[in-house]
Amino acid sequence: MAQRIMVLHGPNLNLLGKREPHIYGEITLQSINTQLEAKAEEMDLELEIHQSNHEGVLVDFIQEAPARCAAILINPAALTHYSIALFDALKAADLPAVEIHLSNIYRREEFRQKSVVSPAVNGVISGLGSQGYLLGLEALASLLK
Repeated sequence: MAQRIMVLHGPNLNLLGKREPHIYGEITLQSINTQLEAKAEEMDLELEIHQSNHEGVLVDFIQEAPARCAAILINPAALTHYSIALFDALKAADLPAVEIHLSNIYRREEFRQKSVVSPAVNGVISGLGSQGYLLGLEALASLLK
């Protein structure tokens, strides 16, 4: 049976392709999910994919993850910089996790250069666009072996 990975997309990622394409590119969230599904199939993994603009909904998904999933791939988006709730949920879930950012947060505004989520995950991939999601999936597969 294939291992399942929960993929979480945070606030405003549903606007990818329209929102600031000079920063986030023109790829849509649906395209990223399609790429992830294809990669997961190649790797004999199952994905459970969610997007929410609401912090509490994302916390609920993380809390539910250990019952169904072996790992978490998360792009916390704006919540990266202030969500202690996501940090706490990831710590409590105690699953392998990788944090993804489409843009390089360290080349952005000063307030975007700190992640309060990062100390709760195994690794962070930042600045590689949608490729970062695929690399994150590969990293989680490696961690699960």
